[in-house]
Amino acid sequence: MGYEREAVDELFATVAAGRSQMQTRLMRAGKGEPFVLRYLQRHGTCTPSRLAAALRASSGRVSALLTVLERKGFVTRGMDPSDRRTVLVNLTDAGREEVERGYEEMRSSICWIFRQMGERRTREFVDLTKEFSTYMSLCRPGEPRPTPEEVAAAFGNTPK
Repeated sequence: MGYEREAVDELFATVAAGRSQMQTRLMRAGKGEPFVLRYLQRHGTCTPSRLAAALRASSGRVSALLTVLERKGFVTRGMDPSDRRTVLVNLTDAGREEVERGYEEMRSSICWIFRQMGERRTREFVDLTKEFSTYMSLCRPGEPRPTPEEVAAAFGNTPK
């Protein structure tokens, strides 16, 4: 077994076995209530069907999420004045504050981790994460691997 397979096995084992509460919260943030709040903050007013498409969820799931978020005072739903058949979802000030609070809480935790790692190792980690993410964006399972030209373009280099 080459170093690549060993590294993949170790990475999978580390992620699966060592999932922390923080990792679990990060995973949840990509779904459900936090996702809807961040989406509305980024994109502004939108329809429930647009949220469903972005979340890759059913309209029923989005409706349930919006009911909970509305009850918490984080979103409002109203009629589109130009088309009364269309519902528009808006983020409230309390919703914006919730997004910021969650972001700052996560940022504070990650800053603590980086302080433990030190500046040199943190910078190396960030650089390697960027590189890994670029390769991940190029590589699609079941498709041919990227050409050297595609890799070079992704990294802003000219091929050798």
